[in-house]
Amino acid sequence: MTDKSTSLLDSHLHLDQQLCFPLYAASRLMTRRYKPYLDKLGITYPQYLALMVLWQEDALLVKVIGEKLFLSSNTLTPLLKRLASLDLIERRRGTEDEREVYIHLTESGRALQQQALCVMAPFAQGSEKQKMQVQKLKEQLDVLVAMLADEES
Repeated sequence: MTDKSTSLLDSHLHLDQQLCFPLYAASRLMTRRYKPYLDKLGITYPQYLALMVLWQEDALLVKVIGEKLFLSSNTLTPLLKRLASLDLIERRRGTEDEREVYIHLTESGRALQQQALCVMAPFAQGSEKQKMQVQKLKEQLDVLVAMLADEES
């Protein structure tokens, strides 16, 4: 290889040239900001995500929750078992096909939704310009997630 091609190759391996790193760092920093609020609710961030799916639409198949969260069943199952042990959800077998497992919110799980509003409160602060920038970034990330998910299909 020439020095020029080696230099080009090396620059592609620089951390500041990677898209994955700022996404990873932002995800970790966001999760860290959520943690104190989620600790008060007694749940983890992945559990919060699963509950948000159910708050939007209750009584879903485990498979559907996994698809919405991009989680495999071997990751999702322990998470759901923990939520069940906290009496936030219950698992019910399908009446027509017992292989299907539906996840339902309990009364405690529904009640937690109101308490969870505190999680988003700190993120609702900021100037209108900042809120617009965050909304634009979210829309761009939605496009990226859809693109990456399509490539996996």
